[in-house]
Amino acid sequence: MNEVYADDRVETRHPEQNIAKADAIAAWCNAIRSRPRLGKNPDEYLAIGIDGKGRLMELVAIRNGDGDFLIYHAFIPPQPNAKKELGIIEGSGRK
Repeated sequence: MNEVYADDRVETRHPEQNIAKADAIAAWCNAIRSRPRLGKNPDEYLAIGIDGKGRLMELVAIRNGDGDFLIYHAFIPPQPNAKKELGIIEGSGRK
């Protein structure tokens, strides 16, 4: 229960980013913000976390009935729409 796994596509979808499954799992375990995507699929979660190499990463995972998570999307850096969905605001807002 509450195990975290990464799908093979984490490593193959964006090969130029050099994201290994272990990197995505580390970022998930070190998430600074996460939430279920209630408007889309309540079993789908969006997170932003820091991997073992210090990289800020956007992640999407599905939670199964046992409470385990399967990460199927990982991207560096987190995109503005993911930050907005998680309520993360960059900068001070001053002009």
